[in-house]
Amino acid sequence: MSAHQSFFVRFFRGIWHFIDGTRKVILNLVFFLVLYIVVLTMLDTDETLLLQPDTALLLQPYGDVVEQYSGTPLDYVLQQATETTRSETRLRDLVQAVRRASNDPNIVRLVIDPNYMRRIGLASLLELDAAIAEFKSSGKPVVALVDNLGQQQYFLASMADEIWMNPRGTVWIDGFSAYRQFYREGIEKLEIEVNLFRAGKYKSAMEPWIRDDMSPEAKEANLFWIGSLWQQYLDVISRQRGIPLENLTHALNHFADLLDAAEGDFAQMALDLGLVDQLLDRPEANAILATSGAQGEGSEGYRQVSMDHYLALTDVQHRPKSSSRVKVVVAEGEIVRGTQPQGIVGAVSLSKKLRAAAEDKNIKAVVLRVNSPGGDAFASEIIRREIQALKEMGKTVVVSMGNVAASGGYWIAMGADEVWASPSTITGSIGVYGILPTFSRPLAKLGIHTDGVGTTPLSGKLRLDRPLDPDLRRIFQRATERTYEDFVALVAQSRQMEPEDVYSVAQGRVWSGSQAKVRGLVDQTGTLQQAVDAAARIAGLGNDYDMVYDEWELSAAEAFLFEMIGSAMARLDLGVSSLGPFHNTLLENILSDLRVLSSSNEGLTIAAHCLCDVQ
Repeated sequence: MSAHQSFFVRFFRGIWHFIDGTRKVILNLVFFLVLYIVVLTMLDTDETLLLQPDTALLLQPYGDVVEQYSGTPLDYVLQQATETTRSETRLRDLVQAVRRASNDPNIVRLVIDPNYMRRIGLASLLELDAAIAEFKSSGKPVVALVDNLGQQQYFLASMADEIWMNPRGTVWIDGFSAYRQFYREGIEKLEIEVNLFRAGKYKSAMEPWIRDDMSPEAKEANLFWIGSLWQQYLDVISRQRGIPLENLTHALNHFADLLDAAEGDFAQMALDLGLVDQLLDRPEANAILATSGAQGEGSEGYRQVSMDHYLALTDVQHRPKSSSRVKVVVAEGEIVRGTQPQGIVGAVSLSKKLRAAAEDKNIKAVVLRVNSPGGDAFASEIIRREIQALKEMGKTVVVSMGNVAASGGYWIAMGADEVWASPSTITGSIGVYGILPTFSRPLAKLGIHTDGVGTTPLSGKLRLDRPLDPDLRRIFQRATERTYEDFVALVAQSRQMEPEDVYSVAQGRVWSGSQAKVRGLVDQTGTLQQAVDAAARIAGLGNDYDMVYDEWELSAAEAFLFEMIGSAMARLDLGVSSLGPFHNTLLENILSDLRVLSSSNEGLTIAAHCLCDVQ
């Protein structure tokens, strides 16, 4: 018996030693990581902290350009510490770096390198366009160094005075589109019953689950708003490059013919069309920049400073000085209930931030920067009421819409004093839907059946392993219609419109920001900075205020890591070098839809979600 016990004692003691040893290894790795960063920071000299004259600011976005980083602070810290591939670049960092550099005597030019940027919305590009126009007004040149560009990357490059392209490079501009996969036939083969409830003629977000193609109503509505965005795209390219609009349109509509005429040489075709100015490989471009500025160190070619490095060096000079502040709070991602990390708009998380702004005596106004396609209608209403409470406490609230502020993203904007959109914001989509798939038939094929008893006619009917009860169908459809009626009434009250006028622009229809302004759905179109200026004006602040962003709330350990890594980056200019795999796979799209549908654990989710995007 004692031998038997001894065996088990030895067995569990071995497991404990393994766990304890693993714990020590992990703690030691973290310790050495922190020690490595601290040593790097201490060993470097103060000289590297000085920004030298004749320096070019290198604007080189990586991955997706976003309003705020997704995930947690620790995720970002570890990514920076290990030099993991960066998947996101903050729009505000790009804009702030360019604006600071416009008045910095040490910065003599801006160099744009869009080759590592993956996704960016047209509204974000217009924000950058305004900042770069301000930089140009200082008399400093802007050069873009490009290799292989899609139309989003090219739009950024077009903001430069000159575009220098690799002789082996390409420019690919194929227009905007709104395509999705449709799953109905596949779902029928699996014998899954998809029960859809919606209110709004154009509310097509869940069509892929009940159709094999896009409905005529959805095609009509989608072509209208993406046509507006495409026209804005062409207008900017035409203006920046000095190409007549009709010539640009003709060239893009006869792309294959022009490539044939250029004997398949993409770069030569781009040069002939005036899309680029010179064909130079990177060493040649670096040599020209070095002769017109200053020679770089090592393999840099010309003297340059990265955006991250530059912001770290200049942050001290741009700390808030005024006691009156306009705070920018970001609402980016799908709207769901509860507490969520950045990149998802949690009703509880965002409400907490708004209440903190209400309690801060230095915060005189709040600008809610919305970049959201919507989500849970109940969560959207919680956020809107929190904005209303913020106003009732005497704070000015202005909404600034980013790339998309549709459906639930538009809903939360209804609590603001003023609503601003970019001309290219995707907004509107005033409509709601609910969806509930049931799986009784595919389970029956596996020999699995459900039966039982309940105390009321509805007991046990809300089960996904049973067909949807007719009474439940009526209940869900009526709940969806009532939510839509509440949405319309809210818009009518907030926008001071008659309900019938709201119905004429609602029905789930999507609009561009410029189209929404014509229809009274927003007050003004402009940049985030213009929305901040408007908030300061409404609050009576004049020019005596500072704009501050709502930032991550860091623990002591996270704050220490941030400080150490930020300092090391500023001194050593640590960076990243490559991109991860591209997104937008079929599986990712399906999972994205399912994530929206499962955002509530309390039964059917009534969703105010757009699921609208351009490619």
